[in-house]
Amino acid sequence: MSKVGIFYASAGGNTKLIADALKEAFEVEEDDCILMEDDFDSVEQFEDYDVLFLGTSTWGQGDVHFSWVDALFEISSQKISFEGKTIAFFGAGDAKTHGEHFCSALGKFYQTFSKTGAKIVGFVDKEGYTYEASLAEMGDKLCGLAIDNINEPTKTAERIENWIEQLKNEL
Repeated sequence: MSKVGIFYASAGGNTKLIADALKEAFEVEEDDCILMEDDFDSVEQFEDYDVLFLGTSTWGQGDVHFSWVDALFEISSQKISFEGKTIAFFGAGDAKTHGEHFCSALGKFYQTFSKTGAKIVGFVDKEGYTYEASLAEMGDKLCGLAIDNINEPTKTAERIENWIEQLKNEL
């Protein structure tokens, strides 16, 4: 079976909700759940996994959580290969207060990791979401699971469950 690693950053706990659900659904060991702020040391940590679930909240004008900035820069600038790996993105945003950048950090993940040779899975139909704009939008899909647990908390559990089932089929 493929070895799964979950790498995430969560300031308010909403992205952690998804990470915890992934951990349970895919029976990921605690040591393979990397909280970027505390447990991430270097991009070499990604090498241990065949499947990577990467999560972040969206900050400011569509930016990734601060703890992802150095890792993404290193991956891009050193053209690190993720050939043979499968990656899915997840994150949280606020579609009312920051609707012009809703979960755009996922789009920035996509911009970085789609150039590494990795197989990207977990695209979600954008139907049912309400926001102005997002870098995560790719045609009629979002490039990963986006939740808005602030404004749409009643949709969060179902979105996570549906996405996990989708991932199980795609992996």
